[in-house]
Amino acid sequence: MPFLEIKDLHVSIEGKEILKGLNLSLELGKINALMGPNGSGKSTLAHVLMGNPKFEITKGKIIYNGKDITKLSPDERSKKGLFLSFQYPSEISGVTISNFIRTAVNARRKKDDKVKVMDFKKILDEKMDLLKMDKSFSRRYVNEGFSGGEKKRAEILQMAVLDPKLAILDETDSGLDIDALKAVAEGVNAFNSKDKCILIITHYKRILEFIKPDKLFILIEGKIALEGSGSLVDKLEEKGYGWIEEDG
Repeated sequence: MPFLEIKDLHVSIEGKEILKGLNLSLELGKINALMGPNGSGKSTLAHVLMGNPKFEITKGKIIYNGKDITKLSPDERSKKGLFLSFQYPSEISGVTISNFIRTAVNARRKKDDKVKVMDFKKILDEKMDLLKMDKSFSRRYVNEGFSGGEKKRAEILQMAVLDPKLAILDETDSGLDIDALKAVAEGVNAFNSKDKCILIITHYKRILEFIKPDKLFILIEGKIALEGSGSLVDKLEEKGYGWIEEDG
C-alpha cells in the first residue's frame, strides 16, 4: 500500500484551477523527485500537502499512511509527521534557531510531555554533528543575515530534529552554489532511511546528481504527465519537456 496516495486532486486559488486531476503514489524508503515547467503546479502541490488554506481543494483526496488527511489543518498534518522545507524561508528576528526548533518539537508533543532543555540540546548537537554544522549556528536568529545556503541548511536541520515521516523539499536547491548544494544534499542523504519518504521538488537536474531519486514524476499543466525511474532525468535534461507534451 502506498504511504502517500493522491487521488484525482483538483486545486484552485482565487478561482483559478492549478491542479487538474493529479494522481501520485509514494512509498516508504524511497526518494522521489517531482519536476515540471514553471507554472505547472509543483509548489502548489507542496503547499496543498501541508494544508495551506489559501489553496482550495475542489475534488480528490490525499491519503497519508492509510488515513484521509484532505481536510486536516497544517498543525494536525505536522503532528502526523509531514514536513515542508520552504522555497523561500522566512526571517524571524530575535528568535534563535535552537529556540525555534525546540518550540516546533514541543508543538508536536502533548502538554505534559515537553522536551527538557538539556535533552533537546543533546538531540540538537547530535543532528548538527551528523550534518557537520558548527554549534554556533544554532545561536543565530532564524535566517537573519543568512546566505541562501545557510537558509537551506537551517531547513535541513529542522527536518533532522523533527524527524518527519514525509519530507517535502520545495526547490531546496534554488540559489545555491555548488558547495552549499553538496552540504544540503549530504543532509538529505543522512536523513533518508527505509521508514522515511522524501519528495524533492526541483527545476534542475543538478541536485539529483547528489541525491539519487528512486522515482521521477513529471508535472505538466496540473497533471502527472509521466513517471519513471530516476534515470529519466537524463532524457529530460537532453530533450526538455517538449517531447513529453508531443508524445502525450
